[in-house]
Amino acid sequence: MTHQDGRPHPDAEAWLAAASVDAAVFELQPDYRALLVTGDGLRGGPSDEVSERVLTAAEATARRLLDGRRPEQLPHPAAWREAYRAFGAKPQRTRPSVEALLRRLEPGGLPRIDRITDVYNAVSIAHLLPLGGEDRAAYAGPPRLVRAAGDEPFDTTAAGEPAVEHPEPGEVVWRDQLGVTCRRWNWRQGVRTRITTDTSSAVFILDALDPLTDEEVQAAADALTDGLLALSRDAVVHRRQIGAADRPKRS
Repeated sequence: MTHQDGRPHPDAEAWLAAASVDAAVFELQPDYRALLVTGDGLRGGPSDEVSERVLTAAEATARRLLDGRRPEQLPHPAAWREAYRAFGAKPQRTRPSVEALLRRLEPGGLPRIDRITDVYNAVSIAHLLPLGGEDRAAYAGPPRLVRAAGDEPFDTTAAGEPAVEHPEPGEVVWRDQLGVTCRRWNWRQGVRTRITTDTSSAVFILDALDPLTDEEVQAAADALTDGLLALSRDAVVHRRQIGAADRPKRS
């Protein structure tokens, strides 16, 4: 397997082992856990009958769990609002990703993007947790969750044109060796690593805070694995959970 620029790509297990969450993030939110799932040998492409079936079932589950309530009235989305406030973000303006998806359920359901994105969005809304997916071949080095210095590049679009932004100092961001891959923990993903219809190798990041249990996070990862294998029965899936016990020791 190679990067998009032709460089050899590390195997999934070694790549996952090198992923990290900075101690400053755990100091901000000691209950935080990241569950990283890689999928290789995926068959990307436009939304189809398989991804439609998975997403339609998840929309029905999410409507049942909401039961007429606003997303922020549910315990785990509410916890994410507080986590955003802790690093200075305004969750009414830049919403945690799961809340943003749940708010798009009505009246007509979520937009259909592509078969891989539809499946991970389905798991996010059915299990009520932020979940993002990115093209692993586009990464330069492993993913790292850090508090930003403020000068890191983040590639995005503005008015339909390519643009480069920078996070606020102290903002929680995922990044690699080239720059930010996702701003405000799970708010907005960059263009460089986004999943496309050509994606065959991906990483998915499941974000958890209390009151979500480790068992519930693993159940969401199980559902994601099932969905990926429904799309691509020969896919190879690995996972790693990172929590406060895994944080690097300070000398």
